[in-house]
Amino acid sequence: MSHHKTDSALSNPVAVFLLVAITVILAALVALLIDLPAFDTGILSTPSFLQILCVFHMDEQGRLNYDSRIILIHNGSDSLENRNLTAEFFRNGSKLPVTVETMNGDLFISTHHYGIQTMGGLGCSGLTWLPKEKISLDFSDGTFHPGDTIRMDIFSKTSGTLVSRHTFLA
Repeated sequence: MSHHKTDSALSNPVAVFLLVAITVILAALVALLIDLPAFDTGILSTPSFLQILCVFHMDEQGRLNYDSRIILIHNGSDSLENRNLTAEFFRNGSKLPVTVETMNGDLFISTHHYGIQTMGGLGCSGLTWLPKEKISLDFSDGTFHPGDTIRMDIFSKTSGTLVSRHTFLA
């Protein structure tokens, strides 16, 4: 009676290792896909429910002076604490030297708001920015010109996360 011994004593441990490795990789991919909206990876788009509605290039008398007043609108469904929001603005891909430390109009007055002359509208009055309310930001004249691409990033001051990003062609 002859007994045949297998030459491959490692096949079972190698197979188990491969199955565990594949399972770990799949679990990591599923976890990554679940968390993707929290990261700005560029693969998925960032929400843009806070939007630039329009840009005014004319002054109050209708003369072209590149007035650079923009109107923002809240097109989301939840109210936001405007004091906990901060904004960054970009023109044609370059970050503007503009400081918006809060979207609350009363608190905005006492901040160092370089590049912005005034803030107004229902969205910045009171404690919350409600859906469909607007905020007006009057930038320094000449900040935006027709044809400029404007990007606005709104961040939560408490968590530091990007809340909304919107791009607008002036």
